[in-house]
Amino acid sequence: MANYKMHVLICGGTGCLSSGSKAIADNIKSLLKENNMENDVQVLMTGCFGFCEKGPIVKILPDNTFYTEVKPGDAKLIVEEHLIKGRKVDSLLYKDPMTKKHISDSKHMDFYKKQMRIALRNCGFIDPDKIEEYIAREGYQALGKVLSEMTPKDVIAEMKESGLRGRGGGGFPTGLKWEFASKYNIGEQKYVVCNADEGDPGAFMDRSILEGDPHSVIEAMSICGYSIGATKGLVYIRAEYPLAIERLQNAISSAREMGLLGKDIMGSGFDFDIELKYGAGAFVCGEETALIHSMEGERGEPTTKPPFPAESGYWGKTTNVNNVETFANIPVIINKGANWFNKIGTEKSKGTKVFALAGKINNVGLIEVPMGTTLREVIFDIGGGIKNGKKFKSAQTGGPSGGCLTEKDLDVPIDFDNLVAAGSMMGSGGMIVMDEDDCMVSIAKFYLDFTVDESCGKCTPCRVGTKRLYEMLDKITKGQGTMDDLKKLKMLSGVIKDTALCGLGQTAPNPVLSTLDNFWDEYVAHVVDKRCPAGQCTALLQYVIDPGKCIGCTACARVCPVGAISGKVKTAHVIDQEKCIKCGACYDACKFGAIEKK
Repeated sequence: MANYKMHVLICGGTGCLSSGSKAIADNIKSLLKENNMENDVQVLMTGCFGFCEKGPIVKILPDNTFYTEVKPGDAKLIVEEHLIKGRKVDSLLYKDPMTKKHISDSKHMDFYKKQMRIALRNCGFIDPDKIEEYIAREGYQALGKVLSEMTPKDVIAEMKESGLRGRGGGGFPTGLKWEFASKYNIGEQKYVVCNADEGDPGAFMDRSILEGDPHSVIEAMSICGYSIGATKGLVYIRAEYPLAIERLQNAISSAREMGLLGKDIMGSGFDFDIELKYGAGAFVCGEETALIHSMEGERGEPTTKPPFPAESGYWGKTTNVNNVETFANIPVIINKGANWFNKIGTEKSKGTKVFALAGKINNVGLIEVPMGTTLREVIFDIGGGIKNGKKFKSAQTGGPSGGCLTEKDLDVPIDFDNLVAAGSMMGSGGMIVMDEDDCMVSIAKFYLDFTVDESCGKCTPCRVGTKRLYEMLDKITKGQGTMDDLKKLKMLSGVIKDTALCGLGQTAPNPVLSTLDNFWDEYVAHVVDKRCPAGQCTALLQYVIDPGKCIGCTACARVCPVGAISGKVKTAHVIDQEKCIKCGACYDACKFGAIEKK
């Protein structure tokens, strides 16, 4: 085996690949060969580093140099300056958004300081296509331990003691779920299903784990199979994840070749194998009964529970369903012990949680923090604060099923129960940050629009109720709403929550209720004053020229597509409100701040 002096890790996640990271790797390899250094420096394409805002990322070990926004043309600079001369390239180093200083060692980056990576432990560190690298990081040790030292009951007891709760949204205790599945035996075949069909807007946690560390999920599914008595695993993955599918297929093949999947694993007599089932990308298939129906070739529609999948799941057989992030925690819990894991987090929410941090924030990306970390720490310490110095307004957690957290919630420790108490939920881990320029009525409308599109249509409360909610929100953003509409919004939301068939419908009104509770004045301003305080609802906007600032340069009149602006050169111009279509072209064209949005 080669003994490399340095390692160049290049992000091979979907985002960085689309920005040219493969070309960066090829260029660096080519230059190393030209300089006869290919045996001194190893170049690896890894999974996602999480810092997606600044990709493509190139990290160099052993000195932890973290280069951001690297272009294929920068390869020459990295090789000649850093790898040959040992001088870091300042222009490519990450620049702290607050201090504006370059940071030469990634250990000192605020983005990573408060993170604790368990589920993401190997992402950005190993080549996901090489099973040897996973094994070198304690990979398959947990499976070996389980098969050689533990009974199935021991494994379930360890899971229960760890306190791990499902990361897919509901937060159901994983050990308890496995115990249910172990007790049922409908027919000879049991199934372990991995839900890899994350559908929240902005969420990509599961995809990143599968792209960066697929063996962790394979190993965990095998452990689950052993504990509940299943010999067959199925990964339900959306077809829009081609890279995750490719790496998962490769990992399954490698595991089979090494005898870590298939018959008589590690000579233990335990058989377990995995195959993939492809989904078309439906939010409702995050609900486990809908997911199972989709795998059976039926419409992805939920059914009432009971029976639960443990009683009657895939093809009527006993089935256990967990999502990708939940599985990614399992090998670590087995290796380090339940006591180690349950010391992390809060009393009722153990371990860490991966969030997809997005929106109006400086550091967009994938983060993993201990349960109990506050929203303030996530947004300001890890996320680097709000973009362009704007004021924080809200953070939406739980996606379309969640709600809005506001300034009063900044110091609440994030865990399953605290988020519910604050009117939101954990969900799969999407977190979208909004600033003072965002209209919360429009945000609620956005999520209802998504839910209307994603409703499977099986039950009337969800199919018709969410549509009526959307229509009322649309009226309000157009200045046509009434106070009676606000009462109806609340009433109908309550009816949908109480009567919808599945979790998608029952939680669909959450964005409406949450914004009504936290931003009532903003709703009233739309309805009574016919005004959007954030200046986002086009129908309620007026563009007005301040005659004191207008110098008559005619720039606004020249870009107006409907000729609504009149005035002579070097005299103040005027906008005809009857003709104005509120496109904002004049606002963008004015260099003197003379046009105001009201």
